[in-house]
Amino acid sequence: MSKLSDRLIAFNKDLLPDMVQLKYEAMTENAFRFYRGTCHLFYQDLANAEALPLSPLVWICGDLHIENFGSYKGDNKLVYFDLNDFDEALLAPASYELARMVTSIFIAFESLDIGPEKALKMARLFVKTYCATLAKGKSISIEPRTAKGIVCDFLTAADDSTEKDILKKRTVYKKNKIMLSLEDERHFKVDKKLKHELKAHINEWIATSSDGPYNYKVKGIIFRLAGTGSIGVKRYLFLLKSTNTKNKYLFVDMKQARPSSVLPYTTVQQLQWPTEADRIITTQKRMQNVSSSLLSTTVFREDSYVIQELQPVKDTIKFKLLKDEYRDIYQVIDDMAALTASAQLRSGGIHGSAIIDELEAWGTDQQWQDIIIEYSRKYAEKVKRYYKQFVTDYKAGKFKKG
Repeated sequence: MSKLSDRLIAFNKDLLPDMVQLKYEAMTENAFRFYRGTCHLFYQDLANAEALPLSPLVWICGDLHIENFGSYKGDNKLVYFDLNDFDEALLAPASYELARMVTSIFIAFESLDIGPEKALKMARLFVKTYCATLAKGKSISIEPRTAKGIVCDFLTAADDSTEKDILKKRTVYKKNKIMLSLEDERHFKVDKKLKHELKAHINEWIATSSDGPYNYKVKGIIFRLAGTGSIGVKRYLFLLKSTNTKNKYLFVDMKQARPSSVLPYTTVQQLQWPTEADRIITTQKRMQNVSSSLLSTTVFREDSYVIQELQPVKDTIKFKLLKDEYRDIYQVIDDMAALTASAQLRSGGIHGSAIIDELEAWGTDQQWQDIIIEYSRKYAEKVKRYYKQFVTDYKAGKFKKG
């Protein structure tokens, strides 16, 4: 077994065994899918490289890449485009977030057959816009009225989506009842005992939590797969029905929170959080302009979970559909850079993160930008070598259970 295989198996050993097999299978798709599923490798290697310039401490989402931006419905019922995955979030040098994101541009663009010259231009654009936004010292937000180009179209479509759309996608009608569908390959049946406990738990959350929806009851529960890196964690989808409005339904996602995979590879002193879920949603609230709808935490069977409303639309921009539209790609990357800087500005000066003055100075400093880009370009080549080794080991059966 290669050292790479040892590292992957060690990291995933505490996840649900059957689901980990699906994770490994998903990671064979291409180098970018592999990169999304191996955030821990990136930080293991970064800790040993010591190649990045000194940078201010900021709150980071930790696993920033081009598919961890997307639409979501805020608790004010408006739709936003922003960073949307905070499972790995913590306090760390700003360069960590940048290198992770810029590396994703190089890897994703090659997987999409977008030439290396365009990838390099987009990497430079991301860093340039990120710096320009920091230098201004003022965060921005993107919603349908302020969005441009393809992001505007994306958010407008999300804003126009209805609860009926998601109901049609996620449910079936049987015996005069609406039920969560098990036809979707990402949906799995939950055993009776667990289902009974989960139902009681969420009904209690609805009744007692100030973050829960009023006047709803659980009508259905399934186990749900989503993403790549999070395949293998415990994750449940709940169908809730209103008790006082006819044919009114709501979907709630409950996802197990694990320690950040960045944590072992940073020397930065971290806050002592009550639970991992508290770390995730507190950082999310600091970094996003508006919080996701129903964002909350709970503890079930001694594991902490993040709860939030399931979004009614696919919530990431599909670059595969944009690969021949240079202007659209430019606008999306430009927006992502401004949002990354804005998240750091918005959370600046909180519990150890750099104040706005320091972030402005970092944004105007020209000396570090090429270093980040070059590190990311070289690391993207390393990821491709990892991916080839992983596929070889996978085909040889080295990741099979037992």
